[in-house]
Amino acid sequence: MEMQVVQRARETFLTRRSRPLEFRVQQLKSLQRMITDRQGEIATALKQDINRSQYDTPLLELIGLENEISLAVSKLAQWDAPRPVEKSLLTISDQVYIQPEPLGVVLIIGAWNYPWALTLQPLVGAIAAGNAAVVKPSELSEYSASLLKALLPRYLDQELYPVVCGGVSETQELLRQRFDHIFYTGNSTVGKLVMEAAARHLTPVTLELGGKSPCYIDKDVDLRVACRRITWGKFVNCGQTCIAPDYILCEPSIQNRVVEGIRQTLLEFYGPDPKSSPDYGRIINQRHFNRVMALLDGYTAALGGQSDSSQRYIAPTVVKDVPPYARLMQEEIFGPLLPIVTISDVDDAIHFISEREKPLAIYVFSSNKKVIKRMLAETTSGGVTVNDVMMHYTLNSLPFGGVGQSGTGRYHGKHTFDQFSHHRACLVKSLGMERVNMPRYPPQNHQKARRVRFPASSLMITGIFLPGFLRKA
Repeated sequence: MEMQVVQRARETFLTRRSRPLEFRVQQLKSLQRMITDRQGEIATALKQDINRSQYDTPLLELIGLENEISLAVSKLAQWDAPRPVEKSLLTISDQVYIQPEPLGVVLIIGAWNYPWALTLQPLVGAIAAGNAAVVKPSELSEYSASLLKALLPRYLDQELYPVVCGGVSETQELLRQRFDHIFYTGNSTVGKLVMEAAARHLTPVTLELGGKSPCYIDKDVDLRVACRRITWGKFVNCGQTCIAPDYILCEPSIQNRVVEGIRQTLLEFYGPDPKSSPDYGRIINQRHFNRVMALLDGYTAALGGQSDSSQRYIAPTVVKDVPPYARLMQEEIFGPLLPIVTISDVDDAIHFISEREKPLAIYVFSSNKKVIKRMLAETTSGGVTVNDVMMHYTLNSLPFGGVGQSGTGRYHGKHTFDQFSHHRACLVKSLGMERVNMPRYPPQNHQKARRVRFPASSLMITGIFLPGFLRKA
């Protein structure tokens, strides 16, 4: 089944149906129409999957998708045009440019925590770049996956953009097929399996993974504002966000004030009982509920800690004075638990971050320009936001992606188009001016060798023209 789907997509791609810009724009506009027409059904599916508020669905997934599509439609002709590059003296009369070309048939493996945005955003770039794309939504967000499989063929070309649903076995079968690129969003354990499978066909990959994204709070910052922004980023979607602040680093002198600031914000956001709040979500399934609760074993929560297995509910929870090598600090939490690790100063914070794997994001809250500058200069991460959380993700002018263990590759806006394109190096010469080429032809002698080594032959054009060299040649 999976093999036939991939084969049909490849056969259709080879007809060049996806190549004309008009076709790509038409498909992107159809995808936009699907989102507009079916917003209510999408919100209902997300409510069933993860107890997502109907008001959060546009905010967290659909508006960003619509912006991506609008940008691609408006800029596609510009993105797809030949990109002139600098010429050398010997190619001054030639055409020298980079031509973006579609890679071919790509595989997009989506994630369950934002099943529409994290599946369809890559698809936007794949369509814009002229590829065929096999779409594999996560089986964990089962209502969203079923709805996507039902809707997408009604709006997009079924042969070029098929949807394959299923679990581990279906994904494994897909990964046995040869693709021209694989785009995976999820955890690093599966990411390694995807990369291993791709290596058998020398297929390039984009891996959007995760990790433990630290949040440093400087002692002189406005804690009221900082705590509100951190609380939103940590507990939205019940903490199931790859770029959520994973843990807080702060000095002991402000730890209790941070806890109090988060407590007040939680009351403001979700009321005295988050379980009854329509704005607070649930853990995706029982396995993840058990995993998150196991991380809390042995700790006393400074805030929250309540849970209800029957609803997969875990209250927004803060844990103070967490040791640096505690279990809570060994893996990405991906749930509504927020550990606070105390450090002595900014040097200690930088050392703490730098001796661990490179995270997907780093957050810095400070009013001190020197502290901000040091944090930016002396740490590494996929992205960084200062005095807020997660908002770098919303700018499609910025590349989004990880580094090291947090992922490889990047996307959003033009970056997605480029990720799904082959940048073909093109040099178009004339058959004239053959005398210029004589020094490279045999038989060789001392005089020819001197002309080949003449520095001007490798100079880039900078406004200085040396016609004498050409005449001598």
